[in-house]
Amino acid sequence: MAKDPLRTKFCEMMGIEFPIIAFTHCKDVAVSVINSGGFAVLGEAMHLPDQISADIQWIRDRIDGKPFGIDLVLPASSPMSESIDDMIAKIPERQQKFADEIAAKYDVPAPKSGHDLHNWGGLNQKMARDQLDVLLDEKVPLIASGLGSPAFILDAAHERDMLVFGLIGKTRQAKRQLEAGVDGIIAQGYDAAGHTGAMGTFSIVPEVVSIAGDTPVIAAGGITTGRHLAAALCLGASGVWTGTLWLASRESDIDMIIKERLIESTADDTDYSTCISGMTMRVLSCPWTKEWAKPEAPPPLPPPYQMLLSSAYIQGSNDARRADLMTEAAGQGVGFVTSMKPARQIVFDVVEEALDAFESLTGEPE
Repeated sequence: MAKDPLRTKFCEMMGIEFPIIAFTHCKDVAVSVINSGGFAVLGEAMHLPDQISADIQWIRDRIDGKPFGIDLVLPASSPMSESIDDMIAKIPERQQKFADEIAAKYDVPAPKSGHDLHNWGGLNQKMARDQLDVLLDEKVPLIASGLGSPAFILDAAHERDMLVFGLIGKTRQAKRQLEAGVDGIIAQGYDAAGHTGAMGTFSIVPEVVSIAGDTPVIAAGGITTGRHLAAALCLGASGVWTGTLWLASRESDIDMIIKERLIESTADDTDYSTCISGMTMRVLSCPWTKEWAKPEAPPPLPPPYQMLLSSAYIQGSNDARRADLMTEAAGQGVGFVTSMKPARQIVFDVVEEALDAFESLTGEPE
C-alpha cells in the first residue's frame, strides 16, 4: 500500500502513532497504551475532584509530555445539587422492596463501608461540574463526555487549547454536537460496554461519518481485535474507542475474579438493561440483571435513582468478592478477550492484525 492505512486524521491531530484509544479507569493501563503509541482516555466520573487532580498529575509524570484524555459524564437530567440522602429517600417503596428481595434471595452482603458509586458524577450536576472544573484548571489535552452533550464547555475548553469529544449513540445527537463545534465524535454502537444506545456499530459509524465533514469520527462498540480496527477505518472512522479490550490486561486493576470471568465470557454472557443506572447499559450477566428482566419485576427507575438503588448490590458483591454476584461493564467483543496480556502487547497485536487484514485485502505487504 502506498499509504499507511493506520496513519489517520486522529493520529495527526494528537501526534500519536496508532489510531487506538483505550478508554480505561486504570491509570497504569492508560500510561502503558500512551507509551506504546496509542492514546488513552481515563474515566474519572467515579472520583472526587482531589483524586482527579492527583490522577492527572500521576499520568503526566509518566508520559513525557504525550497527550491524553479524561472522560466525565455531564448529565443534564440529573438533580442540580440534591444530597444523596434526599435522593435515596425518593426511591419508591416498590423498587426498594424488589431490591431487598434480590439481596435476600442471593444472600447479597451489605457494603462494608459506604457506597463507592455515590461519587459518580451522574448523580447530580454540581458534582459533575466540580469534576469538570478540575479538567479545565489542569488544561488536560482532551475532554470526552461519556454521557450528555459537552456543548456548554466548548468555549471554556477551546480558550485553554483543549479538545472536546462527545460520545453519541444516535446520529441526531452527533448532528447537534457537530453543529455546536465539538472537535471529534465517538460514534458508539449497541455492541459496546457500559452506557450505549440501540444502533449497531456498523450502522451508526458510517451514518455519522457521512455528516461529520472534516471532524474525526471514532468508532466504538464491540471493538477488540485488529480486524475490528481495519473494518472501522474502512467505514470511514479515524480511530477506534476500546474499553473491554483492556479489562483483563496485566496492568488492569479490576478484581482477578472479573478478569477470569471476562476471559471465559462470550457475547451471550452480557446483558443490556436499564437496571444498573436507569439508562441502557451493557454488563456481564449477574443475578441483578436477570431478576430485573423478569416479567414480575417493577420498572427500573430513571437516572440517577436506579444507580443509587443498584449500588448496594454492586458494592456488597465486590466487597465480598462473590463471583456468583459480581458484574462489570463489558461489550459484545468480549469473546475475543481470551488471555491476560500486557497492555503494550495488546496494542501491538491489534496493530499487526489490522495491517494483516489490509494486506489480505490488497495482496500488498506493508
